[in-house]
Amino acid sequence: MKVTLNGKQTEIDAGLTLMELLKEKGLEPDRVVVEFNHDIAPKEEWNNILLKEGDNLEVLRFVGGG
Repeated sequence: MKVTLNGKQTEIDAGLTLMELLKEKGLEPDRVVVEFNHDIAPKEEWNNILLKEGDNLEVLRFVGGG
């Protein structure tokens, strides 16, 4: 199944939740914000959002520094 992840077509397994995708990609949920189909997805919903063909995801990572 194909979704758009940060502007690139990405092949993922069918039946993944948003949280499962983040973990599969090695992203720490506490350090990212996700725009799901052009809306910010609330973190408490990530386990309930079932990804489907054509979804659009933008994942923004927080980076510390100074």
